[in-house]
Amino acid sequence: MRNRQRGSNLGLLLLASQVFQLGIDNIPPVTLATLGLNVYLFLFPAKPLLRTCLSVREAYWYRDWSRLLLSPFHHADDMHLYFNMASLLWKGIKLERKLGGAWFAYLLSVFSLLTGLVYLLLETGLTHMTEDSSYSLQCAVGFSGVLFGLKVVNNHYHPGGATYIMGLPVANRYACWVELVLIHIMNPGTSFVGHLAGIVVGLLYTTGPLKSLMKTCAGFVTSNGQYGGQQTYYNSSGYSGYGTPYPPNSGAPYRQQYDTRTPSAPPQHPYTAGLSEDEQYETAVRASLNDRGQSHHAQTSSGKGLPSHF
Repeated sequence: MRNRQRGSNLGLLLLASQVFQLGIDNIPPVTLATLGLNVYLFLFPAKPLLRTCLSVREAYWYRDWSRLLLSPFHHADDMHLYFNMASLLWKGIKLERKLGGAWFAYLLSVFSLLTGLVYLLLETGLTHMTEDSSYSLQCAVGFSGVLFGLKVVNNHYHPGGATYIMGLPVANRYACWVELVLIHIMNPGTSFVGHLAGIVVGLLYTTGPLKSLMKTCAGFVTSNGQYGGQQTYYNSSGYSGYGTPYPPNSGAPYRQQYDTRTPSAPPQHPYTAGLSEDEQYETAVRASLNDRGQSHHAQTSSGKGLPSHF
């Protein structure tokens, strides 16, 4: 696929600067991989933009359901990409450390798909309510719908505090609603319904049945609410430990290490420094709250023109 025609590439330079300031080692792997996928598909799009954007007409009427998968990961221009990816860095670092890499990847996958589905339902509803078929023709592209959903989840796990929007403090629990309106007023080319769809998906997770449904579908969720399987935590220097003491089918070096300990001494994994699972979890939460990445707050969408931007 031929490279997208770009202008000054200012957005890509700003994004590279943002990543350099944070340090790649300080960005958890799922967040980094998601950022890399978005950048790659901007440089080498899977299809032309008008064939990846999502609308009722293209997805439902013409049965082009592949747009549900493609639309979140394509962007209209480099500044659109920059604002979305800068926001992903800020939210992803906090949430991936809070939830663990496996669950965060699961969350991103579900949110990416559901945001598109809710967008189609909202546009279909508006078409029938207003008897205006233009709602079914509006084609949206970009990751910011998913980011609005992540913002709701982040505020749920980190309650309290305020965000400054245009110099005015706004309680975090209401910030997504204020940003929803302001972004649409300041950038009419953005997709109001796409952003609203992300908020709806976030609320379905935090206050609705989505989280329970995801746990039911995920075979690695244990009865106490902790996520099973290997779970990685991070500090400002990168990897800090694993939630699972050792792999189920680990080799002889691991078994020998535990066999040499006295029966009365609890086994300690070399990466956990003797911390219990709860203590590791609390340490990870404190690290995420103190991380400098939380100060880099960015807008979730920008740009103008068609298609409208998620």
